[in-house]
Amino acid sequence: MACLIKRIQKCGFISQVHRVGRLLIKTHILKCSKAFSERSLNTTREFSQVSSQTTDSFTYIIVGAGSAGCVLANRLTEDPHSTVKLLEAGPKDTVLDSKRFSWKIHMPAALTYNLCDDKYNWYYHTTPQRHMDNRIMYWPRGRVWGGSSSLNAMVYIRGHAEDYNRWSKEGAAGWDYEYCLPYFKKAQAHELGADLYRGGNGPLHVSRGKTNNPLHHAFLDAAQQAGYPFTDDMNGFQQEGFGWMDMTVHKGQRWSTASAYLRPALSRPNLSTEVSTLVTKILFEGTKATGIEYVKNGEKKKVFASKEVILSGGAINSPQLLLLSGVGNADDLKKLGIPVVCNLSGVGQNLQDHLEVYIQQKCTQPVTLYKSQKPLKMIKIGLEWFWKFTGEGASAHLETGGFIRSRPGVSHPDIQFHFLPSQVIDHGRIPSQLEAYQVHIGPMRSTSIGWLKLKSTDPMEHPILEPNYLSAEMDVWEFRQCVKLAREIFAQKAFDKFRGPEIQPGSHVQSDGEIDDFIRRQADSAYHPSCTCKMGHSSDSTAVVDPQTKVIGVENLRVVDASIMPSMVSGNLNAPTIMIAEKAADIIKGLPSLQEKNVPVYKPKTLETQR
Repeated sequence: MACLIKRIQKCGFISQVHRVGRLLIKTHILKCSKAFSERSLNTTREFSQVSSQTTDSFTYIIVGAGSAGCVLANRLTEDPHSTVKLLEAGPKDTVLDSKRFSWKIHMPAALTYNLCDDKYNWYYHTTPQRHMDNRIMYWPRGRVWGGSSSLNAMVYIRGHAEDYNRWSKEGAAGWDYEYCLPYFKKAQAHELGADLYRGGNGPLHVSRGKTNNPLHHAFLDAAQQAGYPFTDDMNGFQQEGFGWMDMTVHKGQRWSTASAYLRPALSRPNLSTEVSTLVTKILFEGTKATGIEYVKNGEKKKVFASKEVILSGGAINSPQLLLLSGVGNADDLKKLGIPVVCNLSGVGQNLQDHLEVYIQQKCTQPVTLYKSQKPLKMIKIGLEWFWKFTGEGASAHLETGGFIRSRPGVSHPDIQFHFLPSQVIDHGRIPSQLEAYQVHIGPMRSTSIGWLKLKSTDPMEHPILEPNYLSAEMDVWEFRQCVKLAREIFAQKAFDKFRGPEIQPGSHVQSDGEIDDFIRRQADSAYHPSCTCKMGHSSDSTAVVDPQTKVIGVENLRVVDASIMPSMVSGNLNAPTIMIAEKAADIIKGLPSLQEKNVPVYKPKTLETQR
């Protein structure tokens, strides 16, 4: 606990608090820690049970205990005859481990601590973006049990039904909406209960935004005043419109895939886990994957798979490992002296990501989260969360949002909003400077496509990341629309009693050219890299995996994570990634795909207008 007190002091939480206050905090934390320890006792026993397994051969090896890997580890070990080795480069996400109290992962409101810290984070950066004033963009990615589901803003968004129908047309046969919806439902336990679109009994607990902050209500009212519909469930029948958002928060705590899937499976004797383990190479006999090579505590080791090696490292790590192992563009591999196992030119190509920009308005009333970021208030919020898992610490506060169409003729929403009753500066690394609110807004289906390549043969060195942002003129136009449409909503009557001067872009930014300049200076990643191991037909020269998630041209090797998306979905990526892993688990086990035909999906009455 002394370690936690020091960390809290380091964060500036109690630098101005009297000694009595510090003793109070310590008393509360000790009580809370006891409760955490009791809840974690069985899990600790499970760890020791698993670690006693020393075999170096398993039915399946899963590389990466992230959003997809945790799902696979759970589902594949449901078969007691299959053994699974799960390897993670980062540490455990345990609530209380032997060294540090990792409350920063589990408290929803503390998300920016890990988002901007390399303890649980790969901490990637892109090349200078020539269409964005040569800015180097920061890309956080999870390096911990739960992966990016342990770092993200806990927003649960599935995308639109037409995204999955488009996947099928792009070569991912069997990934239409009717084949994906059942796996969204299988994964989910929604607090509002099951219906035609929601699951009620899955491992992934999902809750609905329920804040009483008046700014969220003003945002929803303003959107309707601007002519947009209200939607009861943007993951259900009608994505289009504005409403309350779903969150992967359960009883006031982050509900990552480590919590939902991995921890319940740890007691199974057929699951073995490794942490702080860097996988450096896939082992091949000819073109047949037989195992992997990894480094732990400076020692190089090997482990073998009797059936399959499954990469679930995400849109950066999975293609990187393929390339390091000789699967990729042969010319590029030869330049680095890597023996070519399979010439597969699509590896690392087709890189796609969502950009977003923040439109910020000063608030004339003290109803934002500004005061909640002051030391004394943070102590109060922290104590309530530690004690009861309630209060402002129990939410990431992105509880309302919406989806709209940028222009007439667009068949389904291509712009997304997240509303926040606070001000975010530099990824949250700088505290809010004043009472303010903002909307995160950006296009969902940009056409700028990038790539990643190895910088060297050193597995420790990050690859070259070139997202090629705003290289397509249509993407710039869509962003310009985003700014104009967000301003229109903030100008509605519902915000009259809250609206102060515009902070960003600022009232001086009005012309198209001025808006474009603002976007190039301020737009940033929404943290959704994807599509670098594209799923498609084996005859597609750009495809990396087939619709069965098998790597084309080799044997016994799959990729199951956000990298296999043929194209980006219209929304956040965590829910779709979990769905991909649920569906892939059935494929791997040889089960027929679940299917739900003719589930109705909203279509606008006319495409001649955008609302």
